[in-house]
Amino acid sequence: MEKIEPREITALILCGGKAQRMGGHDKGLILLRNKALVTWVIDRCKNQVDYIILNANRHIEDYSQYGWPTICDLTQDYSGPLAGFQVGLINATTQYVLVMPCDTPLFPSNLVEKLAGAMFQSQVDCTYAMTIENGVEQAHPVFCLLKKSTLESLNHFLDGGQRKIDRWFASLSHQKVLFDDPTAFHNINTPEELLQVEQGLS
Repeated sequence: MEKIEPREITALILCGGKAQRMGGHDKGLILLRNKALVTWVIDRCKNQVDYIILNANRHIEDYSQYGWPTICDLTQDYSGPLAGFQVGLINATTQYVLVMPCDTPLFPSNLVEKLAGAMFQSQVDCTYAMTIENGVEQAHPVFCLLKKSTLESLNHFLDGGQRKIDRWFASLSHQKVLFDDPTAFHNINTPEELLQVEQGLS
């Protein structure tokens, strides 16, 4: 094997949050140019991996219409992104799981290429995106590639009451991967940010 192939990767799209800053509206289903945000992410994923899982905790029927498995967290307490990581790692049938949120519609088209390339070269358990904005390093841990074998570590971490992604990553062999365009990782948390992205597309 000379690299990690797309068929070896399952993309996990996180749609399970409360979206309180968006007035509680389910962010994945909010429309951007008459297309749900999750559709933007799915369409960008399909060119990079062969399999997709959606992680959602409400509106399951709405998400299911997109043709990919839709899976809830193991508990319904909205305990954060790592709960989504967990069900993705449990249900993926591939050796690697790519994680990303549903609210970043313009993430890099070479996301998988760079994260998988770094993982293959370094043989770490986790690679994740970072950018530099105004001279300051900015990590994007919800854009990561994980080996499925990290599930046992994550289960133990969550069972201990831990919830922070960076703290779990610190327990793994990991590598940050630099991406050139910080704006590609700008996510949509508020109606104002949605409008900004809409205007930027124009």
